[in-house]
Amino acid sequence: MAAAVAACALAAPATAAGTCTGADLRPAASNLDAIRGATLCLLNQQRAASGLNALTQNARLTEASNAYSQEMVQRRFFAHVDPDGTTLTQRLSDFGYLVDSMPDWLAGENIAWAQGSLSTPGSIVDAWMHSPEHRHNILTPSFRQVGIGFARGIPPKPGANGSTFTTDFGMRRR
Repeated sequence: MAAAVAACALAAPATAAGTCTGADLRPAASNLDAIRGATLCLLNQQRAASGLNALTQNARLTEASNAYSQEMVQRRFFAHVDPDGTTLTQRLSDFGYLVDSMPDWLAGENIAWAQGSLSTPGSIVDAWMHSPEHRHNILTPSFRQVGIGFARGIPPKPGANGSTFTTDFGMRRR
């Protein structure tokens, strides 16, 4: 799967990543806010190009996204459902984003991992835009909020130099 993400990023034409500050940064302990901001900027560029409203960052979605990226690296798996069977809906409920009294909601998730120059927000968002399922999540008009999480390291080898990204998209109405 990661090889596919890397291959898409290598084969993809350049995007407007230069207009988002930090789009070419590799995640490090000192620049996580810049990486998160660049990823949000890039996602919103794609949405604006399709005439969609911008996403706003949601703290609970970001907590869920961060925790899931870290879990994938620490437990050495790469999937939308963890080895214990926990789904996105369960994770978002556990972090308080979804609650029982909320009758109308929608959620989606993109995950990726990469190494070296492919581990930048620009490369990851570009690869997602070249994947029909990931592109669909980014360009779903109903989504209004996003959580952006990442962990240093990659699921197949936690100590390796690379990054694991998770974006959780959401919409909820009471």
